[in-house]
Amino acid sequence: MVKLAIADDLTRRLDTLRGQRPVVDAAEVNAAVEEVVASLTGALSLSEIKLYQELETLARVIQAAKREIASVQPHDIPHHHIPLATDELDAVVEATAAATGVILDEAEVLEKLGASLPPEAQAQITDSVTKIFEASNFQDITGQRITKVVKTLRYIETKIHGLLEAFGDQVEHFVPPSEPEPETETEADADRKLMNGPQMPSAANSQADIDAILAGLF
Repeated sequence: MVKLAIADDLTRRLDTLRGQRPVVDAAEVNAAVEEVVASLTGALSLSEIKLYQELETLARVIQAAKREIASVQPHDIPHHHIPLATDELDAVVEATAAATGVILDEAEVLEKLGASLPPEAQAQITDSVTKIFEASNFQDITGQRITKVVKTLRYIETKIHGLLEAFGDQVEHFVPPSEPEPETETEADADRKLMNGPQMPSAANSQADIDAILAGLF
């Protein structure tokens, strides 16, 4: 039957493309569909016309997917947004671990000092220090959860790279719609003051910089 022959032809072409490379470019899929459609000769039956329409719809869906993916500027996601997010989360884990270490060290100091106090005061300090040690377990749990989030972000990054490879230059050359007018400088500055949190260690001023600033004030 002609319909089956067309379907087999399209399947064979797609299998050939998959055998040539791990990721098939969307343009190659479009080309395969167009070649199959172009090979149709003579009068078409109703079922064959329906198959042609389905193939045409598939091509339109692929084109629409390319436009939608390109419109969100996908290159910025794996190259800027995700690395920035993972760096910030890594910094949270490191800062939390460092702060927890200081807390535990100081708790041990208090525990040693408590040994020289009267029994009642010593018992109170021992109880408080024990609670500090127990509460400090949050650092391990928080670190594990943040690590899972980082792994998820890197998995998403890998998938986005796969999409970019599949669509190739067609996404890169897509011109997205114009962005809305940016807000005034005063409003933007106000938002930045509200939203900006602690700086990353690599971007923050060193203690030497701070000392130099203070020295210049006196």
